Parts: sequence; structure tokens; C-alpha cells
Amino acid sequence: MADRSFKEYIGSRFYDQFFNAIKSYVIQNRHNIELSSRTVSSADYAELSDFEIKSVGIDDRDGMGIAFDVLVEAEVYVKEHHRHRDVDEDTCFPWFILSCTADLSRNMDDLCIHRVDQYNQRNKQNKPLSDSLVPISYKIDLDKIATEFLRKHYPEALRTPMPVDPTVLADRLGLSVVTQELTEDFSVFGQIFFQDCDTEVFNSDTGEMEPAHFPAKTIVVDPKAFHLRNLGSVNNTIVHECVHWDQHRKAFELERLYNRDATQIKCLVIGGSKGSSDRTAADWMEWQANSLAPRIQMPIGSFKTKAAELVRKFQRELNAAHIVDVMEAVIDALATFFVVSRHAAKMRMVDAGYEEAIGAFTYIDGHYVKPHAFKKGSLQKDQTYCISADDAQIIAFSDMRLSAQSQKGSYIYVDSHMCLNDPKYVTRDENNTVQMTDYGRLHIDECCLVFKLKVKATNKYGEEFYKECVLFRDVDSGIVFQTTFAKEVSADVMGKADAILAREMEIQRVLQELPAQFGAALIYLMEWVEISEETLAEKALVSTKLVQRLRNNPAYPKNVDCVVAVCIGMNLPPELSNALINRSGFTLRLAQSEAHLMYNFFLNHLYMSSIHECNDMLVAKNLPVMTGTE
Repeated sequence: MADRSFKEYIGSRFYDQFFNAIKSYVIQNRHNIELSSRTVSSADYAELSDFEIKSVGIDDRDGMGIAFDVLVEAEVYVKEHHRHRDVDEDTCFPWFILSCTADLSRNMDDLCIHRVDQYNQRNKQNKPLSDSLVPISYKIDLDKIATEFLRKHYPEALRTPMPVDPTVLADRLGLSVVTQELTEDFSVFGQIFFQDCDTEVFNSDTGEMEPAHFPAKTIVVDPKAFHLRNLGSVNNTIVHECVHWDQHRKAFELERLYNRDATQIKCLVIGGSKGSSDRTAADWMEWQANSLAPRIQMPIGSFKTKAAELVRKFQRELNAAHIVDVMEAVIDALATFFVVSRHAAKMRMVDAGYEEAIGAFTYIDGHYVKPHAFKKGSLQKDQTYCISADDAQIIAFSDMRLSAQSQKGSYIYVDSHMCLNDPKYVTRDENNTVQMTDYGRLHIDECCLVFKLKVKATNKYGEEFYKECVLFRDVDSGIVFQTTFAKEVSADVMGKADAILAREMEIQRVLQELPAQFGAALIYLMEWVEISEETLAEKALVSTKLVQRLRNNPAYPKNVDCVVAVCIGMNLPPELSNALINRSGFTLRLAQSEAHLMYNFFLNHLYMSSIHECNDMLVAKNLPVMTGTE
């Protein structure tokens, strides 16, 4: 749908009616009109020359009716007669407001101008519409609008928690639902026809577009939605189209006043988000339908009741003390109960005040991130504690203070978080794999840096967020983010990093005592970490003979790769790794080699991890492993 202007339409079609109404008012009230004239104080004669519509305030009414106030600036020629001197005359520009009603289903043929008044304060509308006749709604009012919708069409869902059957809802709105392939590439997953329509649809048997007829008030859902998405998303699509019918028929009828061939609204498979100032009328209608559909499927009062019930149930059954530990089970149970997608249920939990849901079902770099929790209010809706390895290695050098702290080993990249390198927050499991402690995972705001996210792009099937909230990243979302460092929010954690560094006197002592020759330095560090030649060889994926040559043969090392592997095998803090590499005669060429850039990230942020974990990341980037045969 093109952006249509109600103001332009009525200004063109009803110019004469408006002119005559204003003219009559001016003549009848010429002595009382405030003229703002320097020469005429009380007009004996007034004549309307022209007028300009400045704005239109539109109020939604029942059915297809609307009420609207037309604010105009008039051009009025006035004269004032005097007994003992000439006539005073002037051209003035008073403002008037015309109060009107009309019915869009009658093509506005029933326009009624109820009254004309001189404007002094603009009237306010109870249910305002935009110039395109799209309801003017704000995010804070969405639950209220959804509740009003349900009160009219599905009131039982407000009384007790229950799934909203989309086919029943459609039937109550007088709509029929059919399944029909619409396009070959699934670019349109849902469509509602406001008028009888002859169109074309895709036939998968022939691979061609073929003619089809759909009567008015028909919702069409592409059956591929069942295969490419899930039942919850299909239900959401039907409710989405019901919202279009309930909320946007007036906007559609305005379109038909311009274009009698208009018949439908198509809901495209798109993603991303636009700024408010860039949105067209169609964008606003999609935002409203996207935002209201899940709120209708999960009305906030009933949803909170069911969520609280499930939290208690799973905490009791799983003997869990913390809500975060049952959050994923609760979200899945809610998705099943309300027949919505897991994604929608998760976002609705955040709406209901369960910020613990933000840390559930998160995937970074294709890997599952364990549920985590933080103090309520710690994050804004465009912030996160989770970050990909690629972004982490770039951001680690984006801030001078953060870079200095990173090079001194202040942070560990663990479970997709940049976490303080402190035993309170980081430990090793039985497999010697670095992980966050339970305390750290449940108090992530104490120990992890915060990052700001912005939607950068989506794939073809990326789902537009009805929340405009970019924290919800799942493995299938196909959404790409631009990540930046939230320095101000991370100030407390960076302060703790500085305090930890102040206690690192032992590393400074080792640096002062470290021999200048590589072999002697390696022997010193092996003794300091208490590791044998055999154990280091195993942990660095090199042979014991190579370790012996590195210790005793001045011709070794032969390359920087094995030096980095040895540093990781000993889990050396970054400053000691840098010192050993400097004594090897090699340097990391960060600007020329992607592999060396990764090595630098390993040494600074994954030095407590195993060589296997580092090699896995290299393989994922199609880079050769450092050592070993992996």
C-alpha cells in the first residue's frame, strides 16, 4: 500500500463544502471574529477568499465511521465603515476548525460538517488516527489495546489462562481462513483480502503462477509456514491478519478512495527494523500487527498467572532455588500451552517482568549459552552480556583502558561472555574446561562486560521482532548484529579489573626474574607453573622431543605457532606469554595474518582454555591448527 493522505483527499474532494461552511460562518460571525488586523477592529463586511487545510485530527469511531476536525487558515477580506472618515479594509488570516463525521464504507458520501468554530485550542481525539487513517498507538499502550480487542472478540481469554484459537477468533470477526501456496520463495506468508479479488498464486505441482479467486474477508496462509516455521508461528500469522482487519480497515478504505482496485494486505517475510521517522503507513500497520498479535495470544494478566504457576511447579519438581534454572522449562511449557513459538513466549516473559528470561535459549557462534541471571534493571533493551568470539577480539582493542586490561589478563572469554579472571567467577569442570562458577552465572552483572547491539541485517526468513528488542538471539533467527562496547555500563566491572591487576605482583616478579634467552625462560616458566616436559607436550599437542629442543637447542623454536601452543599449554597469563614470544625471535603479525589475530585473542582471553578448544575455533574459520593433527 502506498502512503495515502486523508488530508489531501478531503481537501480535494470536499473543498466546496468546506468553503461554503467557512463562508457562512464568517458572514454570520463577522462582528465576533478575532481578525488580528491593525486597521479593522470590527468588520461590517467579510468575504472568504480562500482557505488552506493546515492539519486534520482524526478520531476512530465504531464500524467504519470516523470523526475528524479540519484545522484551516482562511483568507478573509474585511471592511469597517465609519461615519466621519473613509472605510477601513484589510485582508486577515484567521484560523477555523470544522468538526465533521463520515463513514468510509459509504465512500464518505455521507460527510456531515456539524459545526465551524474559530480555532483557539486544538481538540484532542479519544482514539486518534494518523493522516493515513492508521491508529496512533504507542508501545506503552499495546497491552491495553490488546485487552480491548479481546474484550470485544475473545473475552474468555481475559478471565482464565487459555490458548486463543485463531480460527475461532477469525470466525468471530467474520473472516474465513484458507491455506494456499502464495509464492514460490515464501516471500509472502500471510495475506488478507478486504475485497473480492482475482489474483495469482503459486502451484508447486506445475511450478507456475496460476489464476485464483478469493472472496472478501479471507485470510490466506501459505502452507509452507507449517514446514519452515512452526504451529505457533502459523497461529501468530492468523491472529496478525485478524489485527489487520480490526485495526486497519479504515486505512485500507482510504487506499480504495484513491485506488478502487485495492483488495488486500500482504505480509512479507522481512526482518530488521526502521527508525520511527522512516516508517511508512504500511510499516506502522505491520508494527502494530506484529506487536499486538502475541499480546492477544498471551494477554498479560492471564500470562502472568500461568507463568507464576509454572515457575512454582518447576522449582518444586527440579528442586531449583533460582528462577533462572527453571526458566527454559517454563518458557517451553508456556509456548506449548499458549501454542506460540518459543521465541514469542520468551519475549512475553520479559514483558511480564521476568528478566531472567533474557539469558535463556541464547546461541552465540552457533553454540548454546548456559542460562544466566543478573540484577533487575542492569540492562537496557539494546544491551547484552553475550558476545561472539569475533566481536570480542575486535572490541578488546576498541578502548584504550579495556585493551590495557585485556593484555594483562583481566578477562576470560568464557561461555560467550567477557568475564573477570577471578576464581569467584571462573573455574574448571571435571574435564578441565574453563567455565563460569554458579555464582558468576547467577550474578553476571558483577563480573561481565556489557555490549550494545544493533540489528544490522537479517536473512530471508528473519523474523521481525514485535518488541524491537535485539537481545533475543536464537540459533535459527538469522539475525546479524553490530556490536559495540558499553563502556559506561561496564564501569564497575572495569574497576574490579583494575583492583585485580593491583594484586598481580607475582607476575611482575616473574617478569623481572625471567631469563633473556628463550630456552632458559621456558625452563623458568615450566618450573613456575610446575609442569613436566611430558605433560606440556600433551597439553600443547607437540612431541616431548620438541619440548626438549625448545628448552636446550638455540636453533629452536622454528615458528611462532609452536610457541603460542606452548604458552596455551602452560596456561600462561598474557604478560608472560608476550614475554616468552618476544624471546623467541618471532612476532605476531596482527595486521597481515588472520591466524595471528586469532592467536593474540587466544593468548589474551582464552589462555585458560585447552589447545583443542583453540584449534576448534581455527578450524571453524578455515585456518590451519597451531599444532597436532586435529
